[in-house]
Amino acid sequence: MPPDRDSVSAPILSLSDEDLMGRVAEGDERAFSELVRRYQGRVVNLVSRVLNDRECSDDLAQEVFVRVFVHRRNYRRGSKFSTWLFTIAANLAKNEIRRRVRRRNWFSLDALQEMVSDSASQLADPTEGQEVALQRQQLQRAVGQAIATVPEKYRLALVLRDIEGFAYEEIGHMLGIPGGTVRSRINRARMMLKRRLRPLLRKEETP
Repeated sequence: MPPDRDSVSAPILSLSDEDLMGRVAEGDERAFSELVRRYQGRVVNLVSRVLNDRECSDDLAQEVFVRVFVHRRNYRRGSKFSTWLFTIAANLAKNEIRRRVRRRNWFSLDALQEMVSDSASQLADPTEGQEVALQRQQLQRAVGQAIATVPEKYRLALVLRDIEGFAYEEIGHMLGIPGGTVRSRINRARMMLKRRLRPLLRKEETP
């Protein structure tokens, strides 16, 4: 478990991700702990969105950071650390999806609904009415379920762009595909989502 922010020295905290990774390549465990602290939540979130399995996401995120440390000397100095990190995370997520497909265990809907429910609770505004809160939770659940039905190659690009906010070039590097293919996959994923959510959106527009 990474140390609390107060326990990490100021020089470590002030370093860029890339400088920290340079220290990690030399075996600096404190620098590695700081990178884990910075990115663990985002990696867990990515894996949760792609796999729709909250329980598995924590384990897979740990595996991502294990690989970062094991392959630390493969990191190219000067390249963006977050792109390298999420490339590892995306590859592990894709491998897990394929393993589940072979086992005919595509995703856990119960785990997805629990994840969406917990997220809604954490984001809930204590001043909003119960009816508004319920509508928002229903919308989040519907979006989560719709994302779960999008095929893997489109879903992963969508999550990296619309949820994690990566640039198209970065996503192309992570997935090993041209920028035009990235845009095409994201556009197709958005169309799929829109089509699946259209009944709900029409319901929301009804006075």
